Amino acid sequence: MGKNKLKKFAEMETFDHVFQCGAQDIEEKDYRKLGTRKHHLAGHWHEVFGNDHPIVLELGCGHGEYTVGLASRYPGKNFIGIDIKGARMWSGAKQAKALGLHNAAFLRTNIELLPYFFSADEIGEIWITFPDPQMKKATKRLTSTYFLERYRLLLRDGGLVHLKTDSPFLYTYTREMLRASGITPIVDTADLYAGEALIDLDIRTHYEQQWLDRGLTIKYLQWALPHEGVLVEPDVEIEPDTYKSYGRGTL
Repeated sequence: MGKNKLKKFAEMETFDHVFQCGAQDIEEKDYRKLGTRKHHLAGHWHEVFGNDHPIVLELGCGHGEYTVGLASRYPGKNFIGIDIKGARMWSGAKQAKALGLHNAAFLRTNIELLPYFFSADEIGEIWITFPDPQMKKATKRLTSTYFLERYRLLLRDGGLVHLKTDSPFLYTYTREMLRASGITPIVDTADLYAGEALIDLDIRTHYEQQWLDRGLTIKYLQWALPHEGVLVEPDVEIEPDTYKSYGRGTL
């Protein structure tokens, strides 16, 4: 690991709004099961923020643009950016501290472990911003039924899930999964910036700007996730993405 990364990790240890999961927790297989074992923060995030405002997660937050952007716009909500890449997260954590955002926090851990860090009904909304589409394995997709079942364990009944993606594959897959599961999207657009941008969607992440610079369209889905009902994987053929994605390789 480079000295620069080590320096960033060390600096984040001094931030009271950043929580870094130890490697032993990430590797502990029991935590990946949908069991009852919980981290000491689970059920106590409102105490971390010092208020009872709704809590919103940004999954795969990267540099934390959405976490910081939304926290700046909505002081009446609390935002937690989650990612396993600490060197990227450092940027958002540093900016949140510089801006004095007391409603922004960051958690460095594996997204599979969310049920370990949060209790039932503790979360109001989830943002998924430009995740790897994981075209080869459905269970790795952050909008798969595998992950949605985990979100149900911490999201309030009918809590909102937002997806922004450059990937035609992931967009189509998620639409088909929602259709098969009997869930109608609240917002569904294959070209977000074709008209006037919807509120909260003009915050552009580091990776989003790269896609836009390459002439790709941005897709957006928003839906309410109920606690009840069977989530179904779609039984359809979906054309894979044909372009080379930064850091994702090619098929």
